[in-house]
Amino acid sequence: MVEENVTYDRFRNAANAPAYDYSKLQKEKLGRGVVAIRETPSDVVVSWRYLSSDPENTAFNIYRNGKKLAEVDAHTGTFYRDTYKGKKAVTYTVRPVVDGVETGNVEGSYTLPAQAPIGYINIPLDVPADGTTPAGQKYTYTPNDASIGDVDGDGEYEIILKWDPSNAHDNAHDGYTGNVFFDCYRLTGERLWRIDMGRNVRAGAHYTQFMVYDFDGDGRAEIVMKTSDGTVDGQGKVIGDATADYREPGKPVKHQGRILTGNEYLTVFNGLTGAAMSTINYVPERGRLEDWGDDRANRSDRFLAAVAYLDGIHPSVVMCRGYYTRTVLAAFDWDGKELKQRWVFDSNTPGNSTYAGQGNHNLRVADVDGDGCDEVIYGSCAIDNNGKGLHSTQMGHGDAIHLTKFSPDMKGFQVWDCHENKRDGSSFRDAATGEVLFQVKSPTDVGRCMAADIDPTNPGVEMWSWESKGLRNIKGEVINPNIKTFTVNMAVWWDGDLLRELLDKNFISKYDWQTGTCHKLTTFTGAASNNGTKANPCLQGDLIGDWREEVLLRSEDNQSLRLYVSPIATDYRFHTFLENPVYRISIATQNVAYNQPTQPGFYFGPDLKGKFRGYTFK
Repeated sequence: MVEENVTYDRFRNAANAPAYDYSKLQKEKLGRGVVAIRETPSDVVVSWRYLSSDPENTAFNIYRNGKKLAEVDAHTGTFYRDTYKGKKAVTYTVRPVVDGVETGNVEGSYTLPAQAPIGYINIPLDVPADGTTPAGQKYTYTPNDASIGDVDGDGEYEIILKWDPSNAHDNAHDGYTGNVFFDCYRLTGERLWRIDMGRNVRAGAHYTQFMVYDFDGDGRAEIVMKTSDGTVDGQGKVIGDATADYREPGKPVKHQGRILTGNEYLTVFNGLTGAAMSTINYVPERGRLEDWGDDRANRSDRFLAAVAYLDGIHPSVVMCRGYYTRTVLAAFDWDGKELKQRWVFDSNTPGNSTYAGQGNHNLRVADVDGDGCDEVIYGSCAIDNNGKGLHSTQMGHGDAIHLTKFSPDMKGFQVWDCHENKRDGSSFRDAATGEVLFQVKSPTDVGRCMAADIDPTNPGVEMWSWESKGLRNIKGEVINPNIKTFTVNMAVWWDGDLLRELLDKNFISKYDWQTGTCHKLTTFTGAASNNGTKANPCLQGDLIGDWREEVLLRSEDNQSLRLYVSPIATDYRFHTFLENPVYRISIATQNVAYNQPTQPGFYFGPDLKGKFRGYTFK
């Protein structure tokens, strides 16, 4: 039985289709993304991107150290398995071929190191030194959330990594924390720079959301994040007053280590050098702590951030503050010289009161109303591209949210969300209007929910949560009441079919729709997840290689990152998901507070029909 069901026919036309003008949309210039990993001591897997600029009949020549190995034809995946037992470093090169002639259109190479590990790229790290707080507590460092950006303009991504101290705190807890650091690494392990956020930026999941994107269109990514006095950029230059210390001394212990006063800044950093290029006062400003709900910065220091094409052409950065009570979003544009404020949305503004208290620990971005410009789905509400409220469902705060096109037969985007208010449970709604399509109410705090197309016998994407009473389809029907073996965390396209796999901790599992259970598909031995019970990877997404997704985890000893690449052959060939703005932005915002998996701005799964992203389904 569907609870509070709205009939399926009623919402088939509930929202317009996304209407990005790709001829104007400012996008990254992507390279071929060639990658090679050891599958066994004698086998090497090579994978690369199929780009929208490639003609449909493009084949690819594969070379090892300049010697041609094979031609991969145009009717199979961008994947090749090579038998290579050599111990020395070897370079694989991929060149596109059209009508038997190499075109020179974005060729790419990758050098597999000598003694390469099996199954992943090992990225050595420069671990920050241990420290001691003013209270005498010692702390160490662990690799935490990561993002990607092409910082040098060569069409390939570098990794921007956040280092968290072992004494990082949730906003609800008092205590000193160590400084937060950011590093930029090439996949070889070469470190380009380190930014020290300084003593006046507290460590924890809610304090520093970092947006990595090419905002000014110069072909190189920037990093935008909140800073303060004492932040040291990648060139050793201090922002503001190096002597300022805004940490509460905690005498008595109440509020110890919290930052309740002091300057707050918004800084744009050069992605290649780490240099601070522009610093302005942070908006939304702190103001009176009590205006956000308490006097200890638990509510006022809940930050979110996003990238959004608010004008349908240029990417803007959106910095956010507050979601339990007052909610403020501020949009900025970076033209390469200065940050210009585009708009500010404040729930305190007359007429916006229904938007207070609606935010999640994360957000989503997409053109949900079909005007060619992005909106921000801010938990249980949505903010239009012009900085005005689009709608508010009044379902309040939640921990997880998923936005995509859930079925090829449904127009526009839909949202699957879970709620903390011990009332609204889990809800499936239209992204443009907020109309509830179906809902599973619950008297408990529903902290986790997931959405992924895992069952080919049911139309569209399936949904579940801790309190969804089973696996549900897009009509709200329970198709499997027993989901005890299901993880409710992340997802990844891994094994080469059109269904999605589930990612949790350091393993991937697969749903068996015939038995109704999940089983482990692969375990990343020697690697570990982040953020405690959240058990997230540093990053997951289509970072390199073919259309499938990679998983970036830290090693158990915290000395390196491991970028795991699927070794499973696939005959499917799709243009890289990275060319879709909804998907690319979902990578950029994955680090925001409670990490959420990538979602594309189109339906992807076994219900595909006709021609789709360069592949024809019959």
